[in-house]
Amino acid sequence: MNININDIKNGMTIIIDGNLCLIQEFQHVKPGKGPAFVRIKLKNLRTGSIVENTYNTNIKVEKAHVDRKKMQFLYATGDNYVFMDNETYEQVEIPGSKLEEEKKFLKENLEIDISYYQGEIIGITLPEKIEFEVTETFDATKGNTTNNAMKDATIETGYVIKVPLFISQGEKIIVSTKDGKYNSRA
Repeated sequence: MNININDIKNGMTIIIDGNLCLIQEFQHVKPGKGPAFVRIKLKNLRTGSIVENTYNTNIKVEKAHVDRKKMQFLYATGDNYVFMDNETYEQVEIPGSKLEEEKKFLKENLEIDISYYQGEIIGITLPEKIEFEVTETFDATKGNTTNNAMKDATIETGYVIKVPLFISQGEKIIVSTKDGKYNSRA
């Protein structure tokens, strides 16, 4: 289905210049002189690269129909990550190279959405916030009470994040998957 470039929205999946892309940000620009244009920040869903381009407002783009399927993360084997459909029990393996950012937050039994385009897996969508256990951190030193002081903490996936000084080993915390930052105690 073709749509006018003026009708795009953030999060929409389109085919532009022959590439399957996710619109991350866009901005309509109407300069004082010359024709209006659209500046778009696109993520290529096959390569993972992010580009920012400008397009005339009179072009049409193809809207890509992406299917989403709820699945559960089971385990990692080598560099592959195995997911299971909770209804059919069908299992799917995704190479770690397609999950560069997401794999930091994958823990057993986590429910995620897998995106498909014409039968091809193009990526996964994590929940916005996930609860993790802090597996390693050091105790705050006495007298180190500057405002918003942070320390390193390793969560159960092995990823290291910054947490407030009062968080201790074994505590459960909520982490935002959008930016990988500490959100709150669980």
